[in-house]
Amino acid sequence: MRDGLRAVLTSTFGGIVLAALTGPAAAHVDYVTEDGSIGSTRDLFVAVFTDPLSVFLLVAGGVGVFGLTVGYLRFANSLSDIEVARQTLRSYQPYLPWMLRLSVGLPLVGAGFSGYLFTPVVAAEARLLQVGIGFLLLFGLGTRLVAVGGLLAYAGALISTGLSLVLASEYVAGFLAILVIGPGQPSADMLLRRIVVTDGTLLSRFRGVDTPGEILARVGITRAVAPVALRVFLGLNFLYLGVAQKWLQPESALAVVEKYDLVSIVPVSPELWVFGAGLVEAAVGLAFISGTFTRGAAAAGFVVLTTTLFGLPDDPVLAHVTLFGLSSALMITGSGRFSLDSTVVPVLRRRLDPEAERDPQPVAD
Repeated sequence: MRDGLRAVLTSTFGGIVLAALTGPAAAHVDYVTEDGSIGSTRDLFVAVFTDPLSVFLLVAGGVGVFGLTVGYLRFANSLSDIEVARQTLRSYQPYLPWMLRLSVGLPLVGAGFSGYLFTPVVAAEARLLQVGIGFLLLFGLGTRLVAVGGLLAYAGALISTGLSLVLASEYVAGFLAILVIGPGQPSADMLLRRIVVTDGTLLSRFRGVDTPGEILARVGITRAVAPVALRVFLGLNFLYLGVAQKWLQPESALAVVEKYDLVSIVPVSPELWVFGAGLVEAAVGLAFISGTFTRGAAAAGFVVLTTTLFGLPDDPVLAHVTLFGLSSALMITGSGRFSLDSTVVPVLRRRLDPEAERDPQPVAD
């Protein structure tokens, strides 16, 4: 048992190190480079898979991730630390609405005053629009209606500016989650609601008016939808960053590696840096979309974002706040419905860990 636990801890440490090493290249490359030219994906893959060292490192990394996964499924239930962590994260649910509002509202206010539209790649004077939406979300006034307004504003901007705004597609996840979950506390909406339901107040005459939350619940949209919306749209964002920004635009990504001399940090080929960064982001995105080890994938995404900010000194911190906040939110919510965490993962855990058979309701990761 001790040897098994030691193997799990070793694999976990190795996975964290791997994510940290590939992190500085795993960024929005358009934020830190001016050349948006598209290179040859074929040349990138040929350079990586014809280099014996690169192939060995990729295979070793794959074996390490596989070992980490099997070790976690086998021994996770034996470590009380993991269960305590799960329970603690679930206990943060009351703070989730405020976390979402901060994660979307703050960067919107910053974008408005900085002179760009959702993403630094799209320069635009939309101060009144973005600052207005951001402040209302932070204040928690008309929260659900403001979230709908934010979605419409993003959709309109996407149509008018093109694919550049896809870089900020995490806002879709944030707006949808806020729409479903609502304002929470503290918020102006909850203050007004408390006045409405209190006898003798002037606003109590509006007590019979349906709230947006009640209307959504009537059509079957409840808080349980929020983790799914977060997973899918945040996963699409990570997948886009990994595939489109790294593998399909290797010249821009290679420029990042050269600009910050990343090969001096880890002495591998620049092509492996770019391919590895794209692979990590794409893997996190697919894990989110499928709901596989969601909390672990969120933690990995958080590590990637953190090391990016430390590794790239001129990468705009504000533009990553939403990704930070939504990744943290997924650590709290877990995978939710329609996920492999709630279907396939418990089956694998029961096969690998006999102790899991005694748990009638395995906890989703």
